[in-house]
Amino acid sequence: MGGDRIETTGEEREERKAAEPGSEPGYREINGRHEFPTNMLHGILAVVMWIGPMHLNGLLLLSLLCLPYSKSLLLLGFLLVFVILPIDPHSKFGRRLGRYICKHLSSYFPTTLHVEDIHAFHPDRAYVFGFEPHSVLPIGIVTLGGLTGFMPLPKLKALTTSIVFYLPFLRHIWTWLGATPATRKNFISLLDAGYSCIVIPGGVQETFHLEHGSEVAFLKARKGFVRIAMEKGVPLVPVFSFGQSYAYKWWKPGGKLYLQFSRAIKFVPILFWGIFGTPLPYQHPIHVVVGKPIEVKKNTQPTAEEVLEVHGQFVQALQDLFERHKARVGYADLQLKIF
Repeated sequence: MGGDRIETTGEEREERKAAEPGSEPGYREINGRHEFPTNMLHGILAVVMWIGPMHLNGLLLLSLLCLPYSKSLLLLGFLLVFVILPIDPHSKFGRRLGRYICKHLSSYFPTTLHVEDIHAFHPDRAYVFGFEPHSVLPIGIVTLGGLTGFMPLPKLKALTTSIVFYLPFLRHIWTWLGATPATRKNFISLLDAGYSCIVIPGGVQETFHLEHGSEVAFLKARKGFVRIAMEKGVPLVPVFSFGQSYAYKWWKPGGKLYLQFSRAIKFVPILFWGIFGTPLPYQHPIHVVVGKPIEVKKNTQPTAEEVLEVHGQFVQALQDLFERHKARVGYADLQLKIF
């Protein structure tokens, strides 16, 4: 009857508890502010060094239109020097700067890394992390990246749009942060060298599909990272970053012409702002959730059907990861749209 009390055994209660996110033996939760206590000044400085070069490049390019011809040529030559200047990714100064930025960014928001099973990751293996969403900026990557040391993986790189590495100053900072151009050749060579790679499958087009009030992942047509993982026999790992979409307010135009232009320049022009209308992001907590690895059998020449099957497994795993964790990190009503 409706008024009867349903008794549960101790074993049933344990099974129910074990099914809840965060109750597994290998679950780990690492908060950036607890790991790297800091103050607001260091946090702001880290943000300025991380995204400041984007705005600096924009201002310098605009100034070319306002300066006299001779001074414009001088400024252009100065910028070109920093475009072609070789970068030492192993520079002691660069690595120290990269660690500073990652640690203080993790504390600034703060970011929290949730790993469903830390024991599933082995230091001597490579993994392909499929990170979603891109949002305005994929801020959560700093928590997952190698310089914070939260993951037990000594070799970790983040693949990002190639245009970054043609921009003065920004190319230096992001290289020292562990970023590298997102090309097929580069991706494969890193996996061959034993590096785990973080990829954002949605890329440029995902930013084009941004919506207020919901999360978007442009995944259905993005199968290249799955194919490469299959060719190398490297596990795929779903990752979702909750909260980073609230770090900035934003506006963008729409239409096919805007999309075609974005594809052509490999970058989505978008107007975004943070605290007091500045580029300083809001201190909104970010939760980066790492799912369990999806084992992939090595197949040097997978068929389209085989790629589609594994791709479907990844998309479903990402959706399930999102649904399992959204309530416990404060987004019970949030919806994920997969295009």
